[in-house]
Amino acid sequence: MPNNPGRHIVYRYVSHLVKDTFALVLAGGRGSRLHELTTWRAKPAVYFGGKYRIIDFPLSNCVNSGIRRIGVLTQYKSHSLIRHLVRGWTHFKKELGEFVEILPASQRFSEEWYQGTADAIYQNLDIIRAEKPKYVLILSGDHIYKMDYRPMLLEHVESGAEMTVSCLEVPVEEAAGTFGVMTVDEDSRVLRFDEKPEHPSEIPDQPDVTLASMGNYIFNTDFLFELLQKDGKNPDSDHDFGKDIIPSIVADHNVHAYPFRDPETNELAYWRDVGSLDAFWEANMELISPKPELNLYDSQWPMWTYQEHLPPAKFVFNDDDRRGMAVDSTVSGGCIISGSHLNKTLLFSNVRVHSYSTIEETVILPEVTICRHCKIRRAIIDRGCEIPEGTVIGYDSEQDKANGFRITDKGVVLVTREMLGQPGGYA
Repeated sequence: MPNNPGRHIVYRYVSHLVKDTFALVLAGGRGSRLHELTTWRAKPAVYFGGKYRIIDFPLSNCVNSGIRRIGVLTQYKSHSLIRHLVRGWTHFKKELGEFVEILPASQRFSEEWYQGTADAIYQNLDIIRAEKPKYVLILSGDHIYKMDYRPMLLEHVESGAEMTVSCLEVPVEEAAGTFGVMTVDEDSRVLRFDEKPEHPSEIPDQPDVTLASMGNYIFNTDFLFELLQKDGKNPDSDHDFGKDIIPSIVADHNVHAYPFRDPETNELAYWRDVGSLDAFWEANMELISPKPELNLYDSQWPMWTYQEHLPPAKFVFNDDDRRGMAVDSTVSGGCIISGSHLNKTLLFSNVRVHSYSTIEETVILPEVTICRHCKIRRAIIDRGCEIPEGTVIGYDSEQDKANGFRITDKGVVLVTREMLGQPGGYA
């Protein structure tokens, strides 16, 4: 390979930028649209993809981007999230300038818990100040995507922005009442920001499409401190970036929009908000296709997590009426499929499926036991459930409702331990 001094200079420059960056992951969300799936866990702690929790995606993006000073802000029912972070993300060496620290709501600057996204950062200003970063990267902790933050950081610096907002092109109908949306000029400077409007503004020359915020921001540190200290003294503020901070600064400050696109194709990149049960089920189902849009087998951009050491998945019995098999499915370690048939199904670890059962298009979280002669389709089975022998799920919605299961708008059935009359608390 010929020597390219310019390329090496850019590489060193970006390396210095990431070392001067402190990432803060907002992971205190309740995720109420996931209903009983977040009864015992925060949304960032919800399982995803057969092996991971949602929080693993922004954390892996940081590490793969070379940003290794990371704080995770927790609040709502955070025990399982903190447990996961301690087991899987505390192996970094502070002496080498790298760490993942847990920052729970602890009333450091007020007598209140975190009141909004901006307040969550405000209550940790002393911790940020101690790290002396030039830039602060603020990330939502509850989305599924793979993103290299280095190009965004480089564009932030080169544009002279005081704040940069990562964004996606989203259909207006999908964004209405759901996403913060923005209007930008030809230089990608944000002219207007509206938080979850019912009628989002359209992108010029792209009817029915709007520019939606991903909830990821880069700030110059001094500018961030100035904004948060001013906002913290405002009794009329909701102390939220989307509702208060961004709309108040776009007129007088350089706020830059960074469109998130696939680096290889320049097309819209993969990004999922799995904030509803239907979206959660659909995103998991996408992963079992032959070539899913989200490639979890990418050795160049690995997704890290905590995974206990488990034996390989096991399939037993090969009789005509009792054959353990899985087709178009993903099966994690520790699972035993005993004389049952799985089709388009995703199993997390330590699942036991006993004989003569049929399971289709279902997401099964860890440590579930499915007894004999069960029929299940288009369902989400929460962690630790024991499905009694002969149970039928997903074939008769009226019967599912009578059994106390939750049915989504698209007909997906959620089953939890409490719905089965079993003790809850599995997170």
